[in-house]
Amino acid sequence: MQALLDHRQLYRLPWSLPDNSISWLEPTAACNLACFGCYRANDPKNHKSLELIDHELDVFTRLRTADGISVAGGDPLCHPEIVSIVANISNRDIKPILNTNGLALSRELLGELKQAGLWGLTLHIDSKQNRPGWKNKSEIETNDLRLEFAELIAGVGDLSCSFNSTVYEDTLPEVPDLVEWAHNHIDIVNVMVFIAFRAGLVGHDLQYHLGGNDIELDTVYSTTEFGRYDIQSTEVLATVQERFPDFQPSAYLNGTARPDSFKWLLTGRIGTKEKIYGYVGPKFMELAQTTHHLRRGRYLAYAHPRTLRHGRSMMLLSAVDPGVAGAAGAWLRTLLTRPDRALGRAHFQSIMMIQPVDMLPDGRQDMCDSCPDQTVWQDRLVWSCRLEEPLQYGDFLSTRPIDRSESGGH
Repeated sequence: MQALLDHRQLYRLPWSLPDNSISWLEPTAACNLACFGCYRANDPKNHKSLELIDHELDVFTRLRTADGISVAGGDPLCHPEIVSIVANISNRDIKPILNTNGLALSRELLGELKQAGLWGLTLHIDSKQNRPGWKNKSEIETNDLRLEFAELIAGVGDLSCSFNSTVYEDTLPEVPDLVEWAHNHIDIVNVMVFIAFRAGLVGHDLQYHLGGNDIELDTVYSTTEFGRYDIQSTEVLATVQERFPDFQPSAYLNGTARPDSFKWLLTGRIGTKEKIYGYVGPKFMELAQTTHHLRRGRYLAYAHPRTLRHGRSMMLLSAVDPGVAGAAGAWLRTLLTRPDRALGRAHFQSIMMIQPVDMLPDGRQDMCDSCPDQTVWQDRLVWSCRLEEPLQYGDFLSTRPIDRSESGGH
């Protein structure tokens, strides 16, 4: 089941290739986990030098204005100079965000990273990671691990705390449980991201090619082990709305081939651990992005946790945004019946649903338009989610439909 959305009723996030909220740095190809469906080849000895990293940061600052840089990999904590890398980014007046599985994280290291200028962390945690001590656990059971990290980050203080998880066919029904868990910890969990699983469409009427030569896709993110590879963001949304009918996104990114596709769906909500007062609308998101751009010359990525604690102050924007007005009305009604709850601190929390590349039947590749996760390859800005193609084949692959009539229908 798909949720019915009209993209014209949502705020199209204003990001572009040269003027975006985020960029994506990969300082290492090493990783200490072997997650099911991972598209990145693990190379435990392939750490980029600080000189090369500095050069790639120079490329970013020359080609792209960004508020934050996601430091990924591999796993960035595997790089022996990760503290220096974070400091380099911070010294450029850009927010360093670590995208990590957290396996190598400790309170001591987190303190060092914060001292170096770390802005926040996005922890990739899901049930198919082969994580020691957590194998064969459900997504719901894995919430205990998420809470351990959230409490660790909150204990260090003033760091953005985000989680992402890959959504597979068998874990899709558990997404509402994770949304509910995020609500229960809205005071220390700032962002929750759900990324639909994708794989190369081997043997599905598409032929990969490069420079006129056909490519047999047998080593680049090709798998048949995990069921469906075409889960849509609107399907994830519909699954959540079955349990939480009021859950409503307010902003999106479309695809490069389809302007009415929803590659990124962003929901913002205001509430306490006891109650979600409401969901902000597109005008709130537009105001947040444009105000930050006017003030800082860049689009917003990862608001500071101190800002997100002022949910009640955000309700002053009721005259601008009907969604915020609904949240303010719910808060006032709670104030009349349960003043002990209503006078507590309200928080803002983001829920993101991401739909990676879709291979369309006519051979077009529907990427995320204005992709925030662009990385550097040979001094070019390229899609980080497809970096294995140029690494293995020298450039990105194209696709075309296979004409079955020429091969006798086989």
